[in-house]
Amino acid sequence: MTAVATNPPGSAGTQGALLLLLKARTFIALILVFAFFAFAAPNFLSTANMVIMSKHVALNAFLAIGMTFVIISGGIDLSVGSIVGLCGMVAGWLVLYGVNPGLGWSIQFNTLEICLIVILVGVAVGAVNGLLVTKLNVAPFIATLGTLYVARGLALLSSDGATFPNLGGNPEYGSASFRLIGAGSFLGIPISIWMLVAVGCLAAYIARRTPLGRFIYAVGGNERGAALSGVKVNRIKMFVYMFSGFCAALVGLIISSQLVAAHPATGETFELNAIAAAVLGGTSMSGGRGRIGGTIVGAFVIGVLSDGLVMMGVSAFWQTVIKGLVIIAAVVVDQAQQRLQARVALQAQAALGK
Repeated sequence: MTAVATNPPGSAGTQGALLLLLKARTFIALILVFAFFAFAAPNFLSTANMVIMSKHVALNAFLAIGMTFVIISGGIDLSVGSIVGLCGMVAGWLVLYGVNPGLGWSIQFNTLEICLIVILVGVAVGAVNGLLVTKLNVAPFIATLGTLYVARGLALLSSDGATFPNLGGNPEYGSASFRLIGAGSFLGIPISIWMLVAVGCLAAYIARRTPLGRFIYAVGGNERGAALSGVKVNRIKMFVYMFSGFCAALVGLIISSQLVAAHPATGETFELNAIAAAVLGGTSMSGGRGRIGGTIVGAFVIGVLSDGLVMMGVSAFWQTVIKGLVIIAAVVVDQAQQRLQARVALQAQAALGK
């Protein structure tokens, strides 16, 4: 007598439906969180709150997009918050003082030039991270942790820990429009949101439509195999860290413009929210898997959760606890999805072999 293993009737359909729900978990979480605060928090759906919340989400989403590329490639970037602070201080210095070579005169910059210089600073710090990881073989966690402290220290040194106030710019030098980066709007939508749309579309295009994107996934999935296939692994890692620095520089610009001031402590713990948004959006911490769209939705979940808890008057300490629980739950659900996908794939192979 031969025993034949059979799946319970409807099990394949049930597993397929469950897998579909797990894949859509970020959207489901966003809908549930949004619906909850719409009823529980007063004025949550007001136009003013939606505008403010969208600006908060944009800041986290920028960092999370850069972080997603880094994590997909198998790395981590703990320095993004400090890069935000450093770039904000560089922007404040340029708006207030320009560059003084000590010859009795100074070089002043317009808004576009200030933005380009600040972005170059962010990309340069990202390049340092990339060089530490690729050329000196420093573990990404340690390399970016060290850069976190260096960048934060430089931000503090730039003003001896003080704030650069009144960054309204000077019309004479063409820097009066600096405040529009964070406070301006176009067609009733904040400029920072338009910037997020542009960066998000660019990142999604790179990830899904270009060889560079495929190489990033390949490096994170199997670095050795990617190298043997001819992928320039070091160049890919350099790119993802530089892109992360670029995103952090944009956030530094936006915050200093919104506040019309720059403080060296700006960006503290921002890296944690970026990692949380990426993980919540389905990016695997082991590398090789993740989507830009999912990350942006994850950033919305974190943003809605943060603003909703504030509007409900929840203690900042409890907010931290809740965010931590959300991150843990996201990782647990992600692991469950991977196990279920493996089980479904094995069942499909077994069915084809019969």
